[in-house]
This record gives sequence, C-alpha cells and structure tokens, in this order.
Amino acid sequence: MDKPSISGSREAAFAALLACQQQGAWSDQAIRSATKKWKLAPRDAALAANLCYGVVQNQMLLDFWVNHFSKTPAKKLDPQVLIALRLGLYQLHFLDRIPDNAAVNESVNLVKKYVKNKGASGLVNAVLRAFQRADAPPMPDKHDHLEQLSVRYSHPLPLVKLLNEALGGEGLNELLSHHNTPTDMVIQVNTLKTDSASLAALLAEQGVETELHPWLMDCLLVRKSGDLEQLSAFQEGLFYVQDCAAKLAALVGDPHPGDRVLDACSAPGGKSFACGIRMNNEGSILSRDLHENKLRRIQSGAKRLGLSCITTQAMDARIAEPDLDGRFQLVLADVPCSGLGIIRKKPDIRYKNLTETEGLPAIQMAILNQVASYVAPGGTLVYSTCTVLKRENECVVSAFLAQHPEFSLEPFQLPAPIGTTDGQLTLWPHLHGTDGFFIAKLRRSHG
Repeated sequence: MDKPSISGSREAAFAALLACQQQGAWSDQAIRSATKKWKLAPRDAALAANLCYGVVQNQMLLDFWVNHFSKTPAKKLDPQVLIALRLGLYQLHFLDRIPDNAAVNESVNLVKKYVKNKGASGLVNAVLRAFQRADAPPMPDKHDHLEQLSVRYSHPLPLVKLLNEALGGEGLNELLSHHNTPTDMVIQVNTLKTDSASLAALLAEQGVETELHPWLMDCLLVRKSGDLEQLSAFQEGLFYVQDCAAKLAALVGDPHPGDRVLDACSAPGGKSFACGIRMNNEGSILSRDLHENKLRRIQSGAKRLGLSCITTQAMDARIAEPDLDGRFQLVLADVPCSGLGIIRKKPDIRYKNLTETEGLPAIQMAILNQVASYVAPGGTLVYSTCTVLKRENECVVSAFLAQHPEFSLEPFQLPAPIGTTDGQLTLWPHLHGTDGFFIAKLRRSHG
C-alpha cells in the first residue's frame, strides 16, 4: 500500500495546529518549530505559516461549515480529523492558487496517516466534496448582529461585545475584518548608521521589497522578506523590527541627547532602541524587565544597533526602589496588558479567557504608582498598552491622576492622519494601520 501523499507545508501546518489545540502552544511558536522539523524551504515555510495562521484566524467560521456539512458536530470529532477538515476548508475557500483537488486529497491523506479510525478519511472527503459542490458557502444567519459577526470573523462573542463597547458602536465590522487580513512587516531605520533611502536600496539588492511608510519618518514597510535576521543589513544593525504604534509611544516622550530614561517594562526592547537613536546615543537608558532571558535579547539588539547608552536590569516594576526617586527625565511604562490590540499579528489572543484579564488594571496601576516616583520634577511619564480596552487604558490613567495631583495630561502631536491629542490616544488597526495601542503622556509638575 502506497504511503499517503502529503506536502511538507500541510503536514507542518497540521502538526502546529495540533500543538496549539492539544498543548496550548502559541501558533507563531508552533509553526516555527514545525517548519524547522520538516526542514521547509522558504516558499514552503511561507505556505505552512499561511495555512496555520489562516485556520486560527477563521476557526469559528470553519467549524460552522463543518457543523453544516458533517453529521458529526465539530466538537465531537477527533482533534486530528477536525484540524484536517479546517485545513481543507480554509484552502478551498480562502486560497485561490491551490487546486481544489490538492486541498481535498491532502486533507484526506493527513487523516489516513495520523488517524487509526478507517472511516475518518471518508468523512473528511465527504465534507470537503459537499463544500465544493455548494453554490456558495453558508454564512451565519443569526438574529443577533453581534453573534453573526462573532462567527463570520471568528471572534468569541464576549470579545466582540467588548470591542464594540470600546469602539462606541462604530467600525466593529471593519476592525474584525482587519484582524483577519495580512499585515506588512514594519521596520525602523537606525539613523545612527544609515537613512531610509540607503537602507531601501540595500534591501532591494538583497531581494527585499520595501516602501516608505506613508506618514512615519525613518520607517519602511516590508514585503516578501523571508527571514530578516539572516540579512546583512539586519546583522549590521541598520534597522530593527517595531510597529509604528510602539515607536510613537517612545517618540511621545520626546527624549533628548543627554537625558536619563527608564524603560520600566522594556521587552522586547523596541522603545529603548527608539529612544537611544532619538538621543543620538548620548545619555543613559535603563531597560528593565522581569525576565533575564528577555533582557539578553535587548542587550544583543543594543549591541547590534550600536547603542552603548542602554543598560539592562532584571526587576519587578511593582517593587519600590527609593534610590531611583526623581532620577529620570523620561519614564516609559509599557505595562503588561490583555494584548487585544495585536490580534492581527497574534491571532490566538482572540481565544483567551477574558476573565483572566480582569485583574490586569490592578497590576497596571501598581506599576504606574511605583514608577511615577522615579520621574524627575518637570519630567515625563508615558503610559502605554497594546490593548484597546478602556478599563486598561483611560480608566487606569484617570485613577492614577486622581491619586497623583502632581501629574497632569499633556497634549501631544503626532504625524497626520493622527494630529493633535489631549494627552491620551487610542490607535486602531483599521483606522491608523498600526497595532491597536494606547498612549498617555503625563507631565510631573516642577513643585
């Protein structure tokens, strides 16, 4: 009997998705591990990643289709069978360049290889062929509009309700749709070593397509990049990877050469790097985080970028350190949060248990209360998160200001299309093309 024919891309995606479902792995880590195990070439690795992320992004809709065409509900299927079905349905509906027969046959073969139940392959074949024959894929037809959107865009209903509340009832469809679309890689130019035009030209020679960001200086959008870390331009420290929103959080603080800066929750280091470059590597930046292994990555990045002004230290930002009181012209507090602003990049986040995030404001407040004492009179405290929920953003800032009359919101201006703010701002993926992000600028009085 011949072995089932399965491409390495599909088998790697299958393995990664199984690790996510059975072991609670994050999809980015799981697919990275799987592509290494199957030793996939760059093009095949890209397809495997597309399949893995696409299934995670559309999982609820794919299961809706399984339930429509299968006599056995999705929740009662063997995990391997369900994942094979999800992969097949995703390819049939979302990927134009993959022949339907390949999508069906390889999903069937995955089940033949990994599932002992001999009837499972017949079930997968029947469901996928029925989907093929349908005039149009069925879509959720529920009385409640939010329930429809929940299934259509594969966001659990409690999350949909939270996001709708955060948006004030406008733009929800656009946001959820945006979460399921591909995003460009964003890199920041190390202007201590090069400029945008020179870097773009060098990357073009190395086979990387870029274009200038439409409104943020010293920033490039990257397409068809492959592994950026293997490029000589990366290894020589000519750029670093960072979303525009995180870069803006550092720029709002307006650090100057010679300043003393504290990045209180610094991993993965992008805001420290942005400040160091803005300061022309003059002054000092103390980058702190809970985890030593994360700090080693910051040390490596700073060395690569030529930023000798950055030092690192492992510390819990909630613990008082009187020796640091009043020492810093700028303190950055990019606090732990629910991460609901980066669903587009980390699709698994949408399935988090939201009750586990309800205690975050207390942690955020504890950090903010503590690091505020480190701000010098007349200095700046920037509070930021990569979430869009008011309970972690505006509500925390309001509570902080009520307890700290020596601080006040300070208006700041960002490039168009954002413009002037009253001192706090939420960035939205579907409106600004950035991660979902919150930034508040707080000025300490001189008194």
